[in-house]
Amino acid sequence: MVSAVLLSVQVLAAGLPGGARASASSTVADMIWDELAECESGGDWRADTGNGYFGGLQIWPPTWEEAGGLRFANRPDRASRRQQTAVAEEILRMQGWEAWPVCAREIGMIDDRRSVERVSAR
Repeated sequence: MVSAVLLSVQVLAAGLPGGARASASSTVADMIWDELAECESGGDWRADTGNGYFGGLQIWPPTWEEAGGLRFANRPDRASRRQQTAVAEEILRMQGWEAWPVCAREIGMIDDRRSVERVSAR
């Protein structure tokens, strides 16, 4: 699962406060968004499961609006994949990977210190 692209994004993030924020000039590789969407919605960019979150990245409508998503569609599931990831870049800039706490941790975008300690203790 860890690739050169993933590692380069982690290296970028590691230099930022808390390792979680993206700089305004950095963008996340499509592969990372696809991995996150696979975890969040089974990779369904049109997901509307009734849980209050929408699209491939399961974005909450107020967050979608705050990050400028209304320029594309009224909800994430009604926007294209590319539009969803464009808005996700803004969400990442505003909130860091904690906007997707479970799945970002699962795909390695959030450093779980307990996991790091377990690995180094072996």
